[in-house]
Amino acid sequence: MLKLSAQPAWTLAFIAGILAVPIEICSQQSVVWQLDTSVPLTYYIAEALPEAGTSEGDRILARWALEAWARQTDSSIELEPGPEETATIRVYWVPSGVGLYGEMRSRITEGKRAADVFVHPNTDGLGRDIALEARADPLFRDTVVYLTCVHELGHAFGLSHTSDFDDIMYSFQYGGDFVAYFKRFRDQLGMREDIRRASPFSEGDRATFKALYP
Repeated sequence: MLKLSAQPAWTLAFIAGILAVPIEICSQQSVVWQLDTSVPLTYYIAEALPEAGTSEGDRILARWALEAWARQTDSSIELEPGPEETATIRVYWVPSGVGLYGEMRSRITEGKRAADVFVHPNTDGLGRDIALEARADPLFRDTVVYLTCVHELGHAFGLSHTSDFDDIMYSFQYGGDFVAYFKRFRDQLGMREDIRRASPFSEGDRATFKALYP
């Protein structure tokens, strides 16, 4: 298991500093933009943060989510691990806010657009129904974390929220049965490895992504 001590103290302070900056999340995430994929897209996935409820293997879920988006384009998006300081996409694990699954914040690094994704992996903080289902079914819990990663990475790539319940980019602000939203993906799984093989995307998600990254 990855230890909290392996994550530098300055990194934790950095995350806290970013999250302390007030923003309008919905308007920020509705901005359509593109990452530079003409060169390898570098990424950094933070190590496990036990106090945030991270489980062993969550970093793999984040990597699978990133790879899932990269497969949606006809052209090749090359992914490479990179240093935290300069990686184009960075994924961090943070303690849950009330009902908040995750968020994305844009930034500029080396003169190019980049993104920080913050995921709240503790399903106990996501409402009673989600919490109970996740406690009873580890694959449901992994589904919630994985789809949260996919959704927030979609924002990192430039996709905005939608009002279509079928989309991975659907905004929960529109309401609906959130347990059912996650279970339709969970029901495709027989084992954890199936997560990387099952598609979390609707036709609308694919079409939007291909319009940005032909």
